[in-house]
Amino acid sequence: MPSTRRRTAERVARIRQVLGLRRKDLTLVLNNIHDPHNVSAILRSCDAFGVPEVHLYYTDTPFPALAAGSSASARKWVKTVRHRELSSLTARLRAGNMHVYAASCSASAVSLYDLDLTLPAAFVLGNEHRGLNAEFAVLADAEVCIPMYGMIQSFNVSVAAALLLGEASRQKKAAGQYARPTYSQEELAAVYAEWIEK
Repeated sequence: MPSTRRRTAERVARIRQVLGLRRKDLTLVLNNIHDPHNVSAILRSCDAFGVPEVHLYYTDTPFPALAAGSSASARKWVKTVRHRELSSLTARLRAGNMHVYAASCSASAVSLYDLDLTLPAAFVLGNEHRGLNAEFAVLADAEVCIPMYGMIQSFNVSVAAALLLGEASRQKKAAGQYARPTYSQEELAAVYAEWIEK
């Protein structure tokens, strides 16, 4: 019995610790990414870097079924919000005062390392074959690229997501932002009640 109580206490402490580190000012938008392995890996990176919510803008591609496993289990801890209309996605991002950055390999893209990611940021990642929907040229505040020095011109989308979030996390931590919870006390209580049942 004591071991059961200890495990319960440890779980409660872990949930409270993780919720205190969740960053409402950092998110991703996945645009028609069809490979379930990539989506699972992206969600795992989101959980690791404290991203509480990911937006899914799927206009012509069904959301992939995620298999069981360590990466897929991250979906328990990262909320996914589906959008079929650009207007609902735009409204949600603007409500969070997000600076929207569309991942791109174009000549006009700004280096990831030149952005001030201590500000609220949403990175948009596109389909592995077709890239981003054209409407993101209007929605995005800027295009962003990850500098590369080899023959290959792009990262796998899940790797790109991890690199983008990693740099944002580094900047936020350096600015002391992880020491300041982004959830209100009411939000913390609501999410805690949801998580403790998982």
